[in-house]
Parts: sequence; structure tokens; C-alpha cells
Amino acid sequence: MPRLSAITALLVLVVSTLTGCAQMTGAGSEWTTLIDGNAGLDNFNRLGDANWRAQDGAIVADQGKGGFLVTKNSYKDFRLKAEFWADPTTNSGIFIRAADPLKVGADNSYEVNIFDQRPDISYGTGAIVGVAAVSPMPRAGGRWNTFEIIARGSQLVVFFNGVQTVDVRDARFAQGPFALQFANGANNAPGGSIKWRKLPIRAL
Repeated sequence: MPRLSAITALLVLVVSTLTGCAQMTGAGSEWTTLIDGNAGLDNFNRLGDANWRAQDGAIVADQGKGGFLVTKNSYKDFRLKAEFWADPTTNSGIFIRAADPLKVGADNSYEVNIFDQRPDISYGTGAIVGVAAVSPMPRAGGRWNTFEIIARGSQLVVFFNGVQTVDVRDARFAQGPFALQFANGANNAPGGSIKWRKLPIRAL
């Protein structure tokens, strides 16, 4: 009997551990990597004249009046991670649940911003423009950074370099593709480069 009890206890421990791991990794919903180093442009449609290209292990834009990489698929509830490098003058961001994939903007999607030099810094880097301000505003310029964006129903949560910057509820946009932006900088000056290195997403 003691031997059977020990085996039973061991089995319970193994099952509990595996269950815990499944909960932590979100088992049942697989991650899809849309950008992985130089690969991934075929997962997007181009909008605008930004010079998106594969370069030095990333997808890069640094010239043009402005433009987007818009996902070919639509997303509703999801968890998105992004690794990106931004110049100090970069005006970029991730627009989620875009209502019109041919005309992406902060008025028809949620703009998770990357813009250290935005005149109104309350909606600069780490904010959702017009929806959720940040204070103090974190800065992304001149280094690699991470975003984690969780959209579940009306709840929108943003983490910048592991620190939560947004937790808000807004029900205007329920579903749509997301878009990566390159735009002019402050006072319409040429914007600095933006580089995307990793971009995994999974449905919730």
C-alpha cells in the first residue's frame, strides 16, 4: 500500500504540473508568427508608400510619406507580442481591429502608439490614441523594445517592455486586421526608421 500511495501521489503531482504549464502557455490556442526576422512580408498587404523591406534580420521602413503593413487576416480576441526598434524620431504604432483595411487610422481602429516626440505626450509611446493616455510616457527611441497587446471583448491591455501602460474598456471596434505603421515625425518632419523583428499572435 505505501508503494501504491507513493505512485498515486507522483501521478497527481505530474498531472498538476502539466495542467499548470498548459494554463501558463495558453494550451489549446497556438501562436502564429507573422514576422520572424527577415520573413513575413507575405502575411501583409501594403498600404501607402512606405519602403517596407527585409533587412538585417528585421522588416524595416525608413522612407516615404507614410504607410502600413496590414494583416491579411482579421482578428477579434487575441494576444499579440512584438519586438521592435525605433529611431528617436519614429512615428509608428500598431493599429488593431481596423474597421477599414484600405483606410487605417486612429478614428477607425485602436492605435497603440510609438511616438516619443508626439506634441501631446499623453498619447505618445505606450498609449492608445484618443482612448487611453499614459503618464509618464515611456520612451522607445534608439533601442529594441517589446509590446504585448491583449484584446478580449471590450478590454484592451498594453504592456511596454513588461510594464503595463494601458488597461481600458472600449467597445467601438470589435474585430479587424491590425496594421504596422510608418509615418512622418513631429511637425511633419521625416520620420525615423521602424524595425519589426518578432510578431507572434494567438487567438483567445
